[in-house]
Amino acid sequence: MRRTKSLFFKMERWKCCLPSDEEIVNFARRDELNLIHEEGEETTGTTNMEFSTQSQDRDDHMHLHIPNAQGTLITTWEAGWNVTNAIQGIFVLGLPYALLHSGYSGLLLIILAAVFCCYTGKILIACLYEENEDGHLIRVRGTYEDIANACCGRPFPRLGGRVVSAAQATELIMTCVLYLVVSGNLLTHSFPALPVTEKTWSALAFAGLLPCVFIKSLKSVSRLSLLCSLVHFVIIFVVITYCLTQMHRWSWTRFNLSVEFENFLVATGVIIFSYTSQIFLPALERSMQNPGECNSMLNWTHFLACVFKTALALTAFLTWGEETKEIITDNLPAFLQTLVNLCLLAKVLLSYPLPFFAVTEILHTYFSPSQKTNCNSPWIPVVLKSSLLLLTLLLAIFIPHFALLMGLTGSILGAAMTFLLPSLFHLKLKWEKLRFLEKCTDISIFILGIFCSLAGLVCSIKGLLKVFK
Repeated sequence: MRRTKSLFFKMERWKCCLPSDEEIVNFARRDELNLIHEEGEETTGTTNMEFSTQSQDRDDHMHLHIPNAQGTLITTWEAGWNVTNAIQGIFVLGLPYALLHSGYSGLLLIILAAVFCCYTGKILIACLYEENEDGHLIRVRGTYEDIANACCGRPFPRLGGRVVSAAQATELIMTCVLYLVVSGNLLTHSFPALPVTEKTWSALAFAGLLPCVFIKSLKSVSRLSLLCSLVHFVIIFVVITYCLTQMHRWSWTRFNLSVEFENFLVATGVIIFSYTSQIFLPALERSMQNPGECNSMLNWTHFLACVFKTALALTAFLTWGEETKEIITDNLPAFLQTLVNLCLLAKVLLSYPLPFFAVTEILHTYFSPSQKTNCNSPWIPVVLKSSLLLLTLLLAIFIPHFALLMGLTGSILGAAMTFLLPSLFHLKLKWEKLRFLEKCTDISIFILGIFCSLAGLVCSIKGLLKVFK
């Protein structure tokens, strides 16, 4: 059982968090008076425009549906909790181990990763907007897929969107399955005396996720994300507090000045992919009451994440040094370890609704009937969500070495959705308006994405080969 846990977290570190079909670049031109409204001027003097919710054209709907009432819109704080939920995941517990293999450079990587991921989130949001004839910004795209479609053009105007959509759905489903696998693992180690298998524990955790079928809006998900973030802060507080009580053991000589290249790649994967939230940002920004505050929200969420991650990684590594384990909670005394594991279980179960809601909205676009027919049953979303919920359980129970396969897929899709595509799309859509420094930054991040993808691919394949041998 211990071997399974170790192997799981070795490969999980290469994974990232993730969420139409029709290109809507000309949406605003076709019916501007009905489909956009002025939200107010930003500090730069431009005006944000939002899609109107009165449109009934099914051909132009997005994966994550536009809210149709002010009550379903989320505040900037709620959007921030969703982002925090995405970038403060279980990867954080592997950061001290990453410092063990990266030395002083790991501290710099934690800061740079926050800066880069915050930047790619901003440029992805920027790709949703275009300037009208008056120089005002109009939101002419709704989702990640719409941006991909706008960059493809002829002869396959929808190919990019379909590829991105498939990648999103795959990554999100795997994330949901991961949470069930982790739940079973945590319960097994919290109650080792009970004669219950890890798969049975996963099934019991699944029972607590059944209410996800009835989640209808991001507002409900935001409340769960708030609770998830609070639980996360409790975990970080417990670990850091214990480490502060062990300050007499601290020594800066624990940091290595030289590191092995392969270990450095592993550390880089842990650090970078602990900040990923790009897949959710277009939907979150569209659902915000004040979309103009999205950039500032990204700034403070990533800044706080950087502070907490640096504090945890540094204090924990200084406390245990070479004895630092892959999951830092394994270093804690037994009585604290059980408490933290139960808190982690609560965090995992509260994290599940965000990717689950996102993937159901993506799939709903393809499986729901058109409004032109009379069979738009309200039971279709319930059946779809129930089927998807059951699918995640079956995958968690019956697929062997799922974590390794997830590491292989996540290392490719994660880097692409976080670094490669945002920078590529920004260069494609905004090339003529970008300054020289912005172009250099986008190109550098694109190269970084290729590096991360190749490194993750190599490490994941090596892990799979070791298991099958």
